[in-house]
Amino acid sequence: MSKQRSASAKQPASNKRAAKAPAGSSGQVTLLTGGNPQIPKGDGDEPVQAYIAAMPDWKRGVGLRLDRLVEETVPNVRKAVRWNTPFYGIEGQGWFLAFHCFARYIKVTFFNGTLLRPVPPEASKQAGVRYFHIHEGEPIDESQMVEWIRHAAALPGEHLFT
Repeated sequence: MSKQRSASAKQPASNKRAAKAPAGSSGQVTLLTGGNPQIPKGDGDEPVQAYIAAMPDWKRGVGLRLDRLVEETVPNVRKAVRWNTPFYGIEGQGWFLAFHCFARYIKVTFFNGTLLRPVPPEASKQAGVRYFHIHEGEPIDESQMVEWIRHAAALPGEHLFT
């Protein structure tokens, strides 16, 4: 993720677009390259909801649905925004899931994805990590997503991102 963040930071200001600010905030939210909202680091539901509210177009609805599925599946989920990305975890166990906007899809990250069954389809250069990409107009198999979320939340999480 750091390569993506640094690449975005190097973009000239003219390549960044401003989005409507989330309710209750002041100013504009900058959309980084690929349409990922630039949201300050923060803990709790509020920064995650600000990120989702700033997601462009069809991605906002998907973000809302992913957030709702995680909340319904993992009642005591911990939420935060790190590196312009919502993270979900279990207090004292680390992070198990994150998602991030790209130009053509949303990347859902399972930090221990290689332990999930079936294994999410997209590989990572990071050991153990797997991704699931959501593209516009493609239905999400919500029962499969819930199973991945449930299983991922039960595994020890990623502590590097605290």
